[in-house]
Amino acid sequence: MDINRVDLNLLIHLDVLLREQNVTKAASHLGITQPAMSNGLKRLRLLFEDPLLVRTTDGMAPTELALELKPAVREILFNIEKVIQPDRGFDLDSSRVFRIMASDYAESTLIPSVLNVVRQRAANVTLDILTPSDVSFEDVEQGRVDMAINRFDTLPQSFHQKTIWTDTFSCLMNADNEIANNFTLENYLEASHIWVSKTGFGVGVGMNPKDVQRLGWVDEALNEIGYKRNISVFTRHYQVAMLLAQQHDLIATLPSKAAGITNDSAKLVTKEPPFPIPAFDLKMAWSPLLHHNAGHQWLRRLIVDVANNGMEQK
Repeated sequence: MDINRVDLNLLIHLDVLLREQNVTKAASHLGITQPAMSNGLKRLRLLFEDPLLVRTTDGMAPTELALELKPAVREILFNIEKVIQPDRGFDLDSSRVFRIMASDYAESTLIPSVLNVVRQRAANVTLDILTPSDVSFEDVEQGRVDMAINRFDTLPQSFHQKTIWTDTFSCLMNADNEIANNFTLENYLEASHIWVSKTGFGVGVGMNPKDVQRLGWVDEALNEIGYKRNISVFTRHYQVAMLLAQQHDLIATLPSKAAGITNDSAKLVTKEPPFPIPAFDLKMAWSPLLHHNAGHQWLRRLIVDVANNGMEQK
């Protein structure tokens, strides 16, 4: 094969085709017509002397050669982009839309300050905040979502990641709660509690108070010392948990940065949990497809900058 006679734009077509496994979607992604993409696939098949994608009952499926080519093609395109992108700074007048999957915790604590700084530095940029139930790891991996900000137990090995901060836990309750001035483990266990959490990807399901392993860090920490709490209400929203904590007899045990949002409220007080709960990391994860993109690099630096500077506007 004479490399001088090969149209290297075909590698872009191949990369998108292998990710989408659908000619129509691949054409839409590249902003070209379906016939043009079909012609590109035809040329690729001739170039590699392989069908690359074959039609099955479940749609188009990659051949064995296509699966071997996929990582190599991505690496080639990454290296080309890496060479080109450093000479291009992000245009602060850009109208780019950044799509960010953020847990409710991240959306409550981090995103408002990030938005403040984005609006100061690049007023035309738009943030589209998605919930964990809106997207999948595949959406992030294929670059349809710019990044995911959440607490993760596991991540695909191909993802890049960055720890934004480490957080501890606090207990939030009504200032007039009768146990506020005598906050012991015994009183904590006798109280009624608000459960709040939403991590990971995919559509959520109902909670079972008896399923400690699915209840998360707080209940697993209690289980380690042989106790369980009385959960009266389950919610997936930290703002709702903070509102419910205003009731005279409910306690919300939640990340300290979330509890800190209520510091100016005379109705609520925060207390240190009367038992040890391991700290956790809030992480930012993104696809290698976007790793060298100038706009993406700008936003990643901005998010880390905001987090490291106490979420103050700069």
